Amino acid sequence: MIQDMKQPNGIIGTPDGKRLYVADIGGSKTYTYSINQDGTLSDKKLFVEMGSDGMTIDDEGNIYLTGKGVTVFNAKGEKIDQIPIDKPWTGNITFGGKDRDTLFITASDSLYSLKTRVHGTR
Repeated sequence: MIQDMKQPNGIIGTPDGKRLYVADIGGSKTYTYSINQDGTLSDKKLFVEMGSDGMTIDDEGNIYLTGKGVTVFNAKGEKIDQIPIDKPWTGNITFGGKDRDTLFITASDSLYSLKTRVHGTR
């Protein structure tokens, strides 16, 4: 479906099934696409000038990208937070726990958890 990236890696869809975010870690960019009724993608737009290893989304529509710690962007692509991780590389990220309000982060040789005010999407 997408063949113009250097090294696509992180991927997440919005809960309504209308948008797809794809991180090109090799190109140091993350893009957003519209998901059409037939499942095809269109309307490619640059979301942010940052690639990612893993990614997740919260119930407010914020996107979490990994690499050097965790960088959080709102749906407009504006950086709204940075979660520092004292490891050389942050890999994967997801929300979990009973209420999906715990952020789990893998980084180098460690696993971190962080209780949040937001919740991961279902």
